[in-house]
Amino acid sequence: MSDKVVAYSTIAMLCILTFIAALLSNWKIIGISWIAFGAMALAIPMGIKAAGQTQLNYLVAGYGLTSGAMITSAAIFLVPTAINHHPVYGGLGIAVGIMTGFAMHTFNHSLTHTSLSTHPVILELTTHALTAGVTIGMVYAAMPNLGILLGIAIVTHKGPAGYAAARRLAMRGNSPLLLLLPASALGLAALPVSMIHISANAIIYALIFGFATGIFFHVAIDFLPECEMGGNIHQDTDLDHDEHHKLDRYRRWAVLTTFIGGILVFAAWFVAY
Repeated sequence: MSDKVVAYSTIAMLCILTFIAALLSNWKIIGISWIAFGAMALAIPMGIKAAGQTQLNYLVAGYGLTSGAMITSAAIFLVPTAINHHPVYGGLGIAVGIMTGFAMHTFNHSLTHTSLSTHPVILELTTHALTAGVTIGMVYAAMPNLGILLGIAIVTHKGPAGYAAARRLAMRGNSPLLLLLPASALGLAALPVSMIHISANAIIYALIFGFATGIFFHVAIDFLPECEMGGNIHQDTDLDHDEHHKLDRYRRWAVLTTFIGGILVFAAWFVAY
């Protein structure tokens, strides 16, 4: 099956699920799903264009703003909700979520050592997006009165992820078209899960929100712009081992943008609430 058929079939399925969700007036998840799709899809051509460039300021800023926004969002929206439902089970959910995120990241990395025809970065991003989609769907199914700000802040990583992946694929001569698969995957998981009725039980809610918090914390920490040898920024350069000092110029920018991302989310919460 060609890349175009897979990509466009995925988008068609997302449209069908969106129509069904619209009949149920599930507008928040529809909005979050399409914002996630748009963020990654629009970043693809920018990543392709940047394939021949060595300056990584935009990539560092994207990672920094994203991780700061996600960490702050999980901390101010999800942690209090999980703990308020049940302090112990909420904390347990956070622990399980972080460990699940680690397990998912570890097993996804093993895809780089397989001989599958699909590029490992596509499979890794799709698996991650499906997991995040299930988690977001469960959160909004449990508490549909949650504001859309949380969902938007959580999916901000789609833009930098699409940009970095498209840039990496283009640099290696691969087609970035299949990135539309992980771009759609969050909605493909979130929309049907959000239609499931979850019984109002304090322990179940605590576990759901705790698990979501742990997953999003892991993803956010994974997106921190690590300007070290072997870090996510170094992986997108062609620097030799003895040129690691050139990464120094990005470190202050990485820290600054991470804090700015967190401040922006808190400011948005302060204004909205």
